[in-house]
Amino acid sequence: MPFHLRGQLLLRTGRRHYAKNISPKTRSSLPTIAKNPPYPKKHIQASSIELFVLVAGCVGWGAIAGLSLHSYLSEDNGGHFGSTSLSSVDLGWNTKPKPDMKKAMSLLRNLFPEEGKVITDPKSLKSYSETKFLAYIGSQDAQPHKVIVFPTTTEDVVKIVKVANNCNVPIVPRGSGTGLEGHSSNITDDNICVDLSHMNTILQINENDSDLVCQAGATWDDINHTLQDSGIKLFFPLDPAPGATIGGMMATSCSGTNAVRYGTARAEWFLSATVVLPSGEVIKTRRRAHKSSAGFDLTQLFIGSEGTLGIITEVAIRLAPLLPSTVAIAHFPNVENACSAVDALLKSQYGVHIQCVELADSIFMEALNHSLTSSGTATSYPASDSLFIKLQGDKDTLRDVSRVTKQILERHGSMKIQFANGNEEARTMWDHRKGALLAILGYIKDSEVWSTDVCVPVSNLPKLVRQVQEDAATMNVICPIVGHVGDGNFHAALIYRSKSEFKNVQELSKRIVERALTLDGTCTGEHGVGVGKRHYLAKELGDETVKVMRTIKRTIDPKDLMNPGKLYPPV
Repeated sequence: MPFHLRGQLLLRTGRRHYAKNISPKTRSSLPTIAKNPPYPKKHIQASSIELFVLVAGCVGWGAIAGLSLHSYLSEDNGGHFGSTSLSSVDLGWNTKPKPDMKKAMSLLRNLFPEEGKVITDPKSLKSYSETKFLAYIGSQDAQPHKVIVFPTTTEDVVKIVKVANNCNVPIVPRGSGTGLEGHSSNITDDNICVDLSHMNTILQINENDSDLVCQAGATWDDINHTLQDSGIKLFFPLDPAPGATIGGMMATSCSGTNAVRYGTARAEWFLSATVVLPSGEVIKTRRRAHKSSAGFDLTQLFIGSEGTLGIITEVAIRLAPLLPSTVAIAHFPNVENACSAVDALLKSQYGVHIQCVELADSIFMEALNHSLTSSGTATSYPASDSLFIKLQGDKDTLRDVSRVTKQILERHGSMKIQFANGNEEARTMWDHRKGALLAILGYIKDSEVWSTDVCVPVSNLPKLVRQVQEDAATMNVICPIVGHVGDGNFHAALIYRSKSEFKNVQELSKRIVERALTLDGTCTGEHGVGVGKRHYLAKELGDETVKVMRTIKRTIDPKDLMNPGKLYPPV
C-alpha cells in the first residue's frame, strides 16, 4: 500500500520502491476526449490530451502521471483529486456493451471481399488455437477465434478497429504465434483476431543511419537474412524465437541470447512505432532520429503493452554493426562453477567482447544429445551443466579473447572446453543452443511441454537454478533448463505425459515464479505476462502500481476492446 507524507506518494515501479514528489495543489479538470474521433487521411501525431494520457504508461514518471490520470477519471465528480485515494477508484469494467459478432463478421466480409482475407471456417480457426508446447496458466480455457482477418496496411487495421468499435467486439492482435503465455489466445468467446503476418514488408533500409523501417509482421530473422543477402554488414540484435515478428517482439518486450551484450527491447532498439489506437486513430510515437528529448517517450509505452493499448503496424528499428564471431562450449561439474565463470568473464578486460553466454543444465544436454543422435549426427556432448559462449571481434581480438576465456573457464573448474574451428562449425554449435525447444520437444516420446521463464539479479541465479533442480527432482518432473546466464534470465521446460504429471508441472511452475520473486526477481524476463502470469503482477509490482497500469488501460481503451483478459490482473 502507498502512503502519503508531505506531498509524496510511495509507488512501486519495479522490484524497488521510489518516492516521487507530488504537488499538493489540486489539478483542475481536463478536457474530455471525443468518443469517436475521425480517422485522418494520413497518420497524425497524438493530440495533447492523448499524449498526456499515454504518458502515464512511461512508469518512470508513474506517480505524477497516475495521480493526474486519476483526476481525469474523476472528472464527473468535479474533476478534483482532493483527498480521495487512488485505491478507492474502481478500475474494473463493471458493465460492457454486448458484442454484435454477426454484424461484425458481415461488415468485415464486405470490407475485405478478397479470398483468404477473412477466415471463419471452423477447421482453420481451430488450427490457430492449437500448439503442442503452449501450456500456461489458463491455457485450458483458450478456444478458437470467431474470425481471423489478415490486413496488409495500417489503413486495413483502422477499418477492422472501426468495425470492432461499432460492434463492441474485442480484438486479439497476432504476429506469428510464437508467444508462450497466451498473448494471442481467445479467452473472451466473441472476438476478432487481427493477424499481422501478411504485413511483413521492409519499407526502408537506411544503411547510412544504421536503421530500417518495416511493417509489424516482418520477422527479425528475415530482416537479418535480407541485410546479409544485400551485403549490408548490419543486423538487428534482438533474437527471441525464430520467426518472431517485430510487432510481437515490441509488444512483449522481448530480448534473447544477445541481451548480455546488446540489451533488451527497452534499450532503444525500437526507435518509433505507428500504432492504431482502440478509437481507430493512428499515432506515430516519434521520428526516426536516434535520440530525442522532445517530450515523453511514447514508444516505451507500447513496449510490453502486449496488444492491450493498440495495434502496432509499423516500426523503425535501430541496427548494429555485424562483427566476426566464434563459439565455445564449456562443461562444468555444477551450476555454481558455471555461473562464477560467467561473472569473471564479464568483469574481465575482454568482457565487452562476450556477445552471448548461455547456461544449459545437464538435463538439457541429455535432451540435446538425444536430438543429435536421432538426427544421425555423430556429435555428442558431456551431460553436465554447460555454457555456450559467443565471442565477437576482429581476428586478432578473437585470438586474445579466446585465450583469456579459456584461462578463466579452467580456473573456475571447467572439465572440457571446445572452441569452434571456423565459421561453419561455430554456426553448427550455436544452432544446438538456438534449437533448444525442438530438442526438448523430441526428448520424451508422447510428451508435452510447459515453458516458463523468470529473471533474478545475476548473483541470485545459481541459487535459484539449484532450487529449481532440487524441486523438480523431488516432484519427479523432467525439467531441462536453459538460460541467458549473463543477465539472470532462465527458461524451464516442464515435460509431462499425463494428468497426474501435469498437476506436478503446474505446481512446479508456480514454485519457480515464487522463488524468483523471493530473490528480488520478476515473474517473466522476456516471455511477457499474457494470460499465464497476470495474477503474479500485483505481488511483483504492488497493488498501487498495477492500479496505475489499469488506469492507463481504461483511459486509452475505455471499452476494453484491445486484447482483454491479458496482462492486467483481474480486479
